[in-house]
Amino acid sequence: MANSKYEYVKNFEQPDLLIPNTWIVVRIDGRGFHKFSNKYAFEKPNDRRALDLMNAAAMAVMNELPDIVIAYGISDEYSFVFHKTCALFERRSSKLVTTIVSTFTAYYVHLWSTHFPDVPLTAPLPSFDGRAVQYPSVQNLRDYMSWRQVDCHINNLYNTTFWALIQNGGFDAKSAEKELAGSLSADKNEILFSRYKINYNNEPEIYKKGSVVFRDYEMVEPGTAPEIIDEDSAKTVDEIALSKTQEEKDRKRRAKARITVQHVDIIKDEFWERRPWLLSNKPGKIPKEP
Repeated sequence: MANSKYEYVKNFEQPDLLIPNTWIVVRIDGRGFHKFSNKYAFEKPNDRRALDLMNAAAMAVMNELPDIVIAYGISDEYSFVFHKTCALFERRSSKLVTTIVSTFTAYYVHLWSTHFPDVPLTAPLPSFDGRAVQYPSVQNLRDYMSWRQVDCHINNLYNTTFWALIQNGGFDAKSAEKELAGSLSADKNEILFSRYKINYNNEPEIYKKGSVVFRDYEMVEPGTAPEIIDEDSAKTVDEIALSKTQEEKDRKRRAKARITVQHVDIIKDEFWERRPWLLSNKPGKIPKEP
């Protein structure tokens, strides 16, 4: 760009680089999705079409951005995790967040007709907001992921019971809220089973556990993988000196890996121990075709 007397305005731009050597989580949320879900008559308490659409958009985002190591989604929110060594966009928060939000929104709109073929989108169109949060340790990251999955269970149990009272018990919204005020998980399970013969344990896993999106490599037996990360001696971004050849090999292996959506427990150690590539950022072995 040629120099001009107007170029001084660039000095007003403020740097927004995220701290090196930290895990980056970009979490997006649907804007005004309560009204949006009512407008398109989403099924209550869960609409499988809407959740599948969210998952399809998340898979597309991960396919576009190989730097994402794992994503987790519930309802109208999704969390995308970048490894602590990630240097995408020089770790600029605004670039990372806007890229995730815009790419996700674009695919959500693009894929809408696949999941809602008889319901055309009309203005106002769906949109999402986002933020970037940094976590210094693997434990912090895992606690974040656990927090979201626990929230998934708590919210889904409440919503399942709430809508059972309305749809099967003849309650209105206010009386259903009053009925559940102060209730514990055991109370809600009792209401579902004793009144409506609904065994919460038999509800689909996608509703109870949410959706985990990641690249699928050969799983390993727990305890057989080498130490994933030494928190005390972890290298910073500047200290990492991967050769261009090795870096290119890793990119190709990620591109070949199948992106999968699963509805599993991510709180227990087993999930992470059997998939060491999620925390090491080193691609695993591509599973052999059956």
